[in-house]
Amino acid sequence: MRIDDCFYVGYVTKTKGLKGEVQLFFEYEAPNKLPFQVLFFELEGGLVPHFVSSYKLNTNQTGLFLFDDVNTIEKANNLVRKKIYLPNTQKPKPSKKEFSIHDLKGFKLYDKQNGELGVITKIQSYPKQYIASFLYQSKEVMLPLNDHLIKEIDVKRQIVHIHLPEGLLDVYLDQ
Repeated sequence: MRIDDCFYVGYVTKTKGLKGEVQLFFEYEAPNKLPFQVLFFELEGGLVPHFVSSYKLNTNQTGLFLFDDVNTIEKANNLVRKKIYLPNTQKPKPSKKEFSIHDLKGFKLYDKQNGELGVITKIQSYPKQYIASFLYQSKEVMLPLNDHLIKEIDVKRQIVHIHLPEGLLDVYLDQ
């Protein structure tokens, strides 16, 4: 499993007890909508699956988890501060009311002039603006997401139709 095929859920904050229980902090807004059969931990540059044996979600964006293969405090300590991911296929589909700009990650970008540009790999928040990153001809391109550029968002087909500013791609391709 590659990180590009997953979405970020949160991280382990601390251990609890002596039997390997850990506390997770969820940066994903609605953890109660996530499936918790297997969580993928970022360890040594890759993703390692851990099967959940039991869990309890709290109201403060945290939860207590036990994993099948983590049954001592020493094993649990190895997971502290590790990032947690789930496959994109398990990401809950937001309703139109719940849809946010960050949900565009994984959507294809189409421009009227240039056709299919690529898939949005990252959404970054800056003051007063969001930036989408995508690969175009093996170069990372950053695109501001605003009402002037976005013409239509097809949530069902996961496509964003945009009107690319003239010369934007040239800036990245001429490097």
